[in-house]
Amino acid sequence: MHSGPQLIVALDYPDRRSAEAMAERLDPGACAVKVGFELFVAAGPGLVEALQRLGFRVFLDLKFHDIPNTVAGACRAAARLGVWIVNLHASGGLEMMQAAREAVREVRPETRLIAVTVLTSSDAATLRGVGIDCSPQEQVLRLADLAVNQAGLDGLVCSALEAPALRAQLGDAPWLVTPGIRPGGGGGDDQKRVMTPRAAFQNGASHIVVGRPITQAEDPAAAVAGILQEIPA
Repeated sequence: MHSGPQLIVALDYPDRRSAEAMAERLDPGACAVKVGFELFVAAGPGLVEALQRLGFRVFLDLKFHDIPNTVAGACRAAARLGVWIVNLHASGGLEMMQAAREAVREVRPETRLIAVTVLTSSDAATLRGVGIDCSPQEQVLRLADLAVNQAGLDGLVCSALEAPALRAQLGDAPWLVTPGIRPGGGGGDDQKRVMTPRAAFQNGASHIVVGRPITQAEDPAAAVAGILQEIPA
């Protein structure tokens, strides 16, 4: 079901120096790292290359959503950069996802292309506000079918709360990468749909994304070790 580390640490920093300082306190054999919008805009592809030189697999979390040719070009560039995972918004539609899939496969087949379904900061009220009159779970299942079964993507970014239904619909093969993970006793921060690491894997997650409980810990490596102990064998 999975390849590489099952724990992905979100390097949600505003600059390269801070991100690299945290990465140097982590073990690339124990975790991968995620680079999102703010950090990538501030630091550029050079940071991704630096993290890879440190031995980390990189999840480039830029959630592409544009016309098919533009998204295909962006995904092609990400694959050339050598990233482990790159993602896009399933709501961009079938043609966009198919174009991105072909672009990645022609450049670097081992790069995993996954789709965002419904952001973990969204709930039913959020969806209603943008004209989607169904529950988050219904929307996730609809977009999951489009992304995995029709477009042939490698997996999804989703809430761990939807993972059981996704496994029932999609089987064991697709990656389910789940943010909104907080170790036992942790707060929800700005995520509305959260779960512990152990519960996420029991629900069917293949990989989990954890940010502040690691990056704000006094000993980030110890925090990683604690979370890894929660992953079922």
